[in-house]
Amino acid sequence: MAPGDGEESDRYKRGRRAGGCEDGDGEDGPDKRCRIAGADGESGDDGTGDYSISGDEADGDCAGEDLIYYYSDDDEEAEVGASAIQRDERRYVVLGEDDLHDRQAKDTAEVAEVLSVPPGVAAALLRHFRWEKTRLKEEWFSDDRRIRDAVGLPAADGGAPAPMALSRRELVCSICFGTFSAGETRSAACAAHFYCDECWRGYIRAAVEDGPRCLSLRCPDPACSAAVVRELVDAVAGGADRARYTQFALRSYVDERRGAGGGGIRWCPGRGCARAVEFLGCAGAGDATDVFCDCRHGFCWACGEEAHRPVSCATVRAWLAKNSADSASANWVLANTKACPKCRRPIEKNQGCNNMTCRAPCGHKFCWICLEPLGRGHTTCDAYRPRRPDKAIAGAGKGVPPAEELRREQARASLDRYLYHYEHWAANQRSLEQVLRDMAALERSELWKMAGTVRASAADLGFLTRAYEQVAGCRRVLRWAYAYGYFLDPVRDAAKRGLFDHLQGDANRSLERLHGCAEGERKELCAAAMGASPAEIAERYRRYKKKLENLTEVTRRYFENLVKAFETDLGEVKPAK
Repeated sequence: MAPGDGEESDRYKRGRRAGGCEDGDGEDGPDKRCRIAGADGESGDDGTGDYSISGDEADGDCAGEDLIYYYSDDDEEAEVGASAIQRDERRYVVLGEDDLHDRQAKDTAEVAEVLSVPPGVAAALLRHFRWEKTRLKEEWFSDDRRIRDAVGLPAADGGAPAPMALSRRELVCSICFGTFSAGETRSAACAAHFYCDECWRGYIRAAVEDGPRCLSLRCPDPACSAAVVRELVDAVAGGADRARYTQFALRSYVDERRGAGGGGIRWCPGRGCARAVEFLGCAGAGDATDVFCDCRHGFCWACGEEAHRPVSCATVRAWLAKNSADSASANWVLANTKACPKCRRPIEKNQGCNNMTCRAPCGHKFCWICLEPLGRGHTTCDAYRPRRPDKAIAGAGKGVPPAEELRREQARASLDRYLYHYEHWAANQRSLEQVLRDMAALERSELWKMAGTVRASAADLGFLTRAYEQVAGCRRVLRWAYAYGYFLDPVRDAAKRGLFDHLQGDANRSLERLHGCAEGERKELCAAAMGASPAEIAERYRRYKKKLENLTEVTRRYFENLVKAFETDLGEVKPAK
């Protein structure tokens, strides 16, 4: 609800810099002091509630225009540390291999009971109908003969299809031509072509080695189309071949499944992950919907790329196509190495935070993104600054035609704009990867070590895990937001660009404070606790916990505004009337 509607329950922030600023008297002119509610709704006393922005910093691309953030009281009731990037009700479930086995067995048993067929036959029928039970039942009771012929399940004596049959008399194996007594040869569902167990074993082994097509295996007789079902495989195949056949059958439950309305189950594309994700409900074509597996890999349900909310799938495709056209080695150098601005020694970034410190004896502290010195005035990496077009005629009078020089300058400006956005995109990706590694280390042992150091329970350190989860979600948003920014036209979208830089800058500063606290101050706390008294340790831990919880909540709110703005094509923040 917008201000002025008579409802005091709705909250908003207003000011020249979005985020709520009031004028104060500074030594060099009016300063903007921004108040950000802490987790308890009040300004914090640990430096996270209030922070100052100088007059020059406050007057950026949005100068002269009041902006308003709108949000409802629902935000106030959110749990501290809850992810702002995944506020929508979770519409998917993550399934492990055991879950998939149980579901597959349940579906197979249900169909076997309803159709009065063996489980192996039921599984073959379900695979034929891509595991759509309802459709299978409808078509089976409508014309079961047609379904049997299509799947390769001739009826035995006019009754239910038989999964296999044993010989009732002495027969000659049609493959090895050996003579076998009654019960020593068997056939597929046709009950007409009998082979010994050893020949069946070799036949199934060759099919399994050929891949998932073994699930559609037919009788060895070239003129017979009878299906080879699970009961026959279990009876004759070796242990390794049965295991591989079972794995192929499990994968078919996901690979061949086709849910109604765009839903269904998909494998998690995360490296080494064997889980699947089931989407509940409908996802329209082209609608970007991020899902996150238990392995912490996030991907878009619509396009299959990495999670990229809040930008569209089309933007992601265009950005990845742009990146693929450039040299891989140049991209690696650009994303991984930089020279110290002071001593010029090469540096490779190996931590998640963007606040860098050069090695001794230099010790220079600078921002990895913009290479500016760290400090109160560090804001230059928040906004993209294009080349000025008036430099385009620098070659005039030196034998270079003005038109040619203008074309060259425009090409340089275009490259400069791309490198700026790519560098920020890649830097946030590297930071995200480091955050995920840090989270894995926390789960393995770091939380327990820290609990012993600060004399707290591991369960009480859940606020630290929530902070890292918030950082990871925010890094994803910032990463793809730079892809969105690249496709903003510098001239046509100038006003939108100013708003983009403003929101991006606020969110990025909040994220860097949170990331620095979760990473750097956590290590400082543990180091200080080694020689401190129990009372001092408890007080330091209490202050750190309160500060990190407040920063997590502040960052959550900033990124809520950023996500809302991008999802409405920068229409969430509106000019004040």
